[in-house]
Amino acid sequence: MRFTAFHRLAAAAAVALGLGQTALAGPPEGVVSAEFLPGWQTPEGTYMAGLHLRMAPGWKTYWRAPGDAGIPPRFDWAGSGNMASVRVHWPRPKVFQSNGLRTIGYEHDVVLPIELTPREPGQPMELHGRVEIGVCHDICMPMELRLSGLLPGEGGSDAIRAALAQRPLSAREARVGHVNCQVEPISDGVRLTAEIEVGALGPNEAVVFELPDPSIWVSEAAMTRDGGRIVAQSDLVPVDGAPFALDRSGVRITVLGTDRAVDIRGCTGR
Repeated sequence: MRFTAFHRLAAAAAVALGLGQTALAGPPEGVVSAEFLPGWQTPEGTYMAGLHLRMAPGWKTYWRAPGDAGIPPRFDWAGSGNMASVRVHWPRPKVFQSNGLRTIGYEHDVVLPIELTPREPGQPMELHGRVEIGVCHDICMPMELRLSGLLPGEGGSDAIRAALAQRPLSAREARVGHVNCQVEPISDGVRLTAEIEVGALGPNEAVVFELPDPSIWVSEAAMTRDGGRIVAQSDLVPVDGAPFALDRSGVRITVLGTDRAVDIRGCTGR
């Protein structure tokens, strides 16, 4: 797999609310098209919308933790009006293996539910967003989408609800038992070993560790299963290449299966 990580396509997609699908211009033509989906106001006063990405055959894009060979998505909402916070809800991704490398993401198409919290509830929101995603086939490259428009709007609810239904289960929903983490220093960081009591999620299970600090490199987790218990291990290497104190409560663990996934927040020491 050949990467062009420092090459950025010159064209960006301007996706206007209510205008439907807007295709990305520029080479390679037709790789990705994007559509913004207005949704609904939630009982909590937030607003649920969605970003629908369609990939050309053979192309894929990446989950929030894309693996060593992937390009992590980035979101910038600077300049938005009446916007206090934005939260992306990630549907369950797929694990890909290519040339001995593991990546995690989506193929064909995906709807990313976006939950927006207004500064002033009940007032319109002016959305300005810049979304950087990676797309990959034989080569991988970053692409940029730009979103702008006013909320609330109408349409897209069914697709957004379907995507929300595809989110990983919480630890409580999946009846996860004890989640214990052991941390030991290594020459350039620390090694994290997690023991997780969770039922089988189908064939080809994988474990992904995430940390609050994105600058810390996290290796692909090696895992084994023994009945209702998983043991997974990753090396965590900070930019200074030295052991560090790890806050176990901030560790996010996702167990991915073919048909289900579980999102676990935090773990305890033995």
